[in-house]
Amino acid sequence: MSIWVTLEMEVAKGKFGELELFLAERLPAVRGFDGALSVTVYYDEETRSQLIAEEWLSKAHHASYIQAISENGVMAQLVSFMTAPPKVQYFKRLVI
Repeated sequence: MSIWVTLEMEVAKGKFGELELFLAERLPAVRGFDGALSVTVYYDEETRSQLIAEEWLSKAHHASYIQAISENGVMAQLVSFMTAPPKVQYFKRLVI
């Protein structure tokens, strides 16, 4: 059964344009990473809140992805657009 991962963050003032370009360049690699099923990005201009909702085959697949982007510097680049590191949560879909 797959898992859902949410990343909640606040974009630093004046950084959204750069972030949007960064994500446009990087999201194809995320979507192509082993175990990634989907990635959707949401943004609220009024609060500068961003939500990234991802579906992965497993938490281990997502952990491998996080390790890879931490080692290659992509995570540091992403965090540079934020006021703080993202809040990451894992969810299992309930079948009811």
